Amino acid sequence: MKALRYFTIAAACLLSVACQKTEWDVYTPNGAELYGNSSITDNGIVSIAELKQMYPNVFASTDQNALVEQDVKIKGRVTGNDIRGNIYKQFMIQDETGAIIIAVNESGMAGYLAEGQEIVMDLKGLYVGGYRKQPEVGAPYNGTSIGRMSRDVFQKHFKFTGSELKPVEPIEFDVNMDMDDNCAKLVTLKNVTFMDANGKNTFAPGDSSVTIQGGCVNRALREYSSGKVVVRTSTYAKFAANKLPYDDVNKKPRAVNITGIATRYNSTWQILIRKEEDIVEVEN
Repeated sequence: MKALRYFTIAAACLLSVACQKTEWDVYTPNGAELYGNSSITDNGIVSIAELKQMYPNVFASTDQNALVEQDVKIKGRVTGNDIRGNIYKQFMIQDETGAIIIAVNESGMAGYLAEGQEIVMDLKGLYVGGYRKQPEVGAPYNGTSIGRMSRDVFQKHFKFTGSELKPVEPIEFDVNMDMDDNCAKLVTLKNVTFMDANGKNTFAPGDSSVTIQGGCVNRALREYSSGKVVVRTSTYAKFAANKLPYDDVNKKPRAVNITGIATRYNSTWQILIRKEEDIVEVEN
């Protein structure tokens, strides 16, 4: 009887704990208590476009950074993460005005920064910079360049705003759209074909058959000059060995719609596919 009484008390205690909902649950998905800083307030939030206007020369540079010394925060929803390995140690957030890269020296961030998760970033004490004119938030790298902040620093500077995921709708890609305003946004390239698709070539073979730059392979599209637009894939991406879309029956590259992050490298659009599902065949 004594053992039964102790078991009943223990079960009641567990039930009580399980039913409690703390304030932290509001800011973290699935009630997790491992990530972020729930003490961050919403005071001082500016749009991503306004942030870019605050540091125009820094973001417009090819290799420059600046310390954020004032109380400035941005809020946005995650559009790209490392879910399939093509985006490495960084993720992208977007609001109604623009998008930006958050560079963190951490892998596996897709586990808690899912597409559509909204967060607030407290930028005071962090660095902003332009890597080949692509705006990023991170830490100094090689002096004046912008690179990744540490995981510990990142955890102190972001907060979940809720557990509801609301994926951002991509905009239709236009090669002539303003690069300053639209770089790092989620886009869809419609009815495009890969120049090198032949039924054998893959997205990113890790051998000497293609030029590998920074561990990535740039693939050209027939509809755009390769100096204007490339699809950039890491040799470590889960889909790197997938064949480029090809119509085996008609022996020609297959038309597809590609959704991805439209990053920039100086004046070239580099499209980062997030996962295999980002590539959809166009029905003839």
